Amino acid sequence: MFTGFSQATIDFMWNIRLNNNKPWFEEHKDEFKRDFQTPMKELGQEVYARITEKYGERGFVHKLSRIYKDARRVKDGSFYRDSLWFSVEKPYVEEMESSGVLTFWFDLNPEGWSYGLGYYAAKAATMEKLRKTIDENPKKFEKLIDLLNSQDEFKLEGDEYARQKQAPTAKTQEWYNKKSFSLIHYGEIGNELFRCEFADRLVSGYEYLMPFYDYFAAAERSEMP
Repeated sequence: MFTGFSQATIDFMWNIRLNNNKPWFEEHKDEFKRDFQTPMKELGQEVYARITEKYGERGFVHKLSRIYKDARRVKDGSFYRDSLWFSVEKPYVEEMESSGVLTFWFDLNPEGWSYGLGYYAAKAATMEKLRKTIDENPKKFEKLIDLLNSQDEFKLEGDEYARQKQAPTAKTQEWYNKKSFSLIHYGEIGNELFRCEFADRLVSGYEYLMPFYDYFAAAERSEMP
């Protein structure tokens, strides 16, 4: 059960950023497991269990990032991450290569934390399907926009096309012009992270975003004309 992160968690993230080398990491590996990996794993497992208890028919899986970077992508000699994340998402299948993976996530780094729903980098075909789905029933999607606008926990982010695409309604324009997107909340390092109730916030947030997940997942499954 997740009991909270600690100041030691935050200290480790800063230390690995400043001492990103194998000798230092090997010397402090026990601290990594105790202060960083274990609470992150416990948080992810608790959130996943509670979400799947209520939404098990969606077939979510849980993933936890590794501290080790992909050696093929290391360019500055830093082989270790100074942050960790977990995700709750659909199992990867080969067909996802053409769409990307729609993901609930939580990320913790030395400067702060974030969580939400979105794509790391949606494929062009995925966003085209979303636009097609909006075109078919703009009013349905506007209800989701109203739901998002009725709260201040999550905000829409994502790069936009330089040449604006024309949406069917003014309210859907911001979404219509996205290359990819996330519904995201940014949090500061503070006492909230150090309490077991932090898991409640993530579960509540994911539940709030579930109608958005269902809409985007359905759009992914739609057939292009």
